[in-house]
Amino acid sequence: MAIKRLSKEDALDLIKNADLKELGIMASARKKELHPKGITTFVVDRNINYTNICWVDCKFCAFYRHEKDADAYVLTFDEIDAKIDELLEIGGTQILFQGGVHPKLKIEWYEDLVEHIHTKYPQITIHGFSSIEIDYIAKVSRISVGEVLKRLHVKGLASIPGAGAEILSDRVRDIIAPRKIDSDVWVDIHRQAHKLGIKSTATMMYGTLETDEEIIEHFDMVRELQDETGGFRAFIMWSFQGENTKLLEQFPDMKKPSSNRYLRLLAVARLYLDNVDNIQSSWVTQGPYIGQMALMFGANDLGSTMMEENVVRSAGAGFRMAKEEMVDLIHDIGEIPAIRNTAYETLETFA
Repeated sequence: MAIKRLSKEDALDLIKNADLKELGIMASARKKELHPKGITTFVVDRNINYTNICWVDCKFCAFYRHEKDADAYVLTFDEIDAKIDELLEIGGTQILFQGGVHPKLKIEWYEDLVEHIHTKYPQITIHGFSSIEIDYIAKVSRISVGEVLKRLHVKGLASIPGAGAEILSDRVRDIIAPRKIDSDVWVDIHRQAHKLGIKSTATMMYGTLETDEEIIEHFDMVRELQDETGGFRAFIMWSFQGENTKLLEQFPDMKKPSSNRYLRLLAVARLYLDNVDNIQSSWVTQGPYIGQMALMFGANDLGSTMMEENVVRSAGAGFRMAKEEMVDLIHDIGEIPAIRNTAYETLETFA
């Protein structure tokens, strides 16, 4: 018998009124239906931020710099190669490739970069470039978004991350990132990628100025596009990290979301996103203990060992976790740890 799909009203009621323990039980049951073997996965990868130069000036970001700042940078290909070499030494298979939205780099630079990495390191999957990067590459290069995606895909871009979604509410986006693309543009870039055979992830950053209703709208936009294309491999949610950000200066009374809030929203996401197979735990922002708890609230993936991460670290989240610790955390709750690739295919299990 088909499971009744949650309505927006159902989801809102769960966020506002459900018992947290009951939510965990419900989300775990749904997770078990999707992943009956009890395998929890993670990927060995590295975030490479090829530049910190960005003109978008998001108030929630502490990572970006302007072109003339003393600590602004664009990595050379040799510097990027050195980072990939270090990743290969620990058995890594993926790079998450993102930068600031550089005002001057055009499509040819990105094509050369992707082709260089794909040619030199064919064993590495390039999971890169957020929708706002793709949108701006198109604008500065005077070509369409579709053309950017096609050209980078040909050179070796395998998939794109969901970064830049934040909350898919234009009311909130106009406050926290007024120069960023609108919600429907974010959705359409992922739609175009999916139709070209480029899979992606969906993300959400909560804990700024959004309402519960706007969180549900975000979930719904992801679910609707997944119904249409089936192109999202996973959903990843994390809380706003405010340290060193202009947004916290502007709204100093903004409270850091609790672990309870994170687990509650994660469980509702697992129940609402019935067509997205994988939900990732955000141990990077929540810490290893709540990252482990998330596995009992619907998450089936611990994300990445994250050999390097610079963006949320700039805003005060400094958690780190080695492969062995991930394996232990998963074993500790009675599940089977497994290393996966970008496509969520199991590469190695630890019985």
